[in-house]
Amino acid sequence: MRVVLDTNIFISAVLGGRLGVIIDEWKAGKFKLIVTDAIAREYLEVINRPKFKIPQDEIIAASDYLLQLAEFVTPQEEILVIVADPTDNKFLEAAIAGKVDCVVSGDNHLLEIGSFRGIPIITAREFISWLEGQ
Repeated sequence: MRVVLDTNIFISAVLGGRLGVIIDEWKAGKFKLIVTDAIAREYLEVINRPKFKIPQDEIIAASDYLLQLAEFVTPQEEILVIVADPTDNKFLEAAIAGKVDCVVSGDNHLLEIGSFRGIPIITAREFISWLEGQ
């Protein structure tokens, strides 16, 4: 399965708790994380924010996994579907370029769409249910 994780899902998964299983399953090869340079930059910028209090060794480990295990794709078109928060369009661009099976998001702007060009946009809970069913 090929998947785009929006930034809030990726950061929440790194922080652990219920969403930590997403990182564990990614590392175990249950799905392929698809990112663009813009998404990876955003992940790395957000993960380094002091408010999250993520230890430096965990930031380095997550960054290394991202750079080594994620598949980087280059968007072939600019998508302007989400007007309320245009920065969210990068996840749709990655989904199309990476021919993903789903986008996992906690962002209402993305979730309200439901799907984009046949690619479902699902919650972390729905994704974890899928992972647990494998």
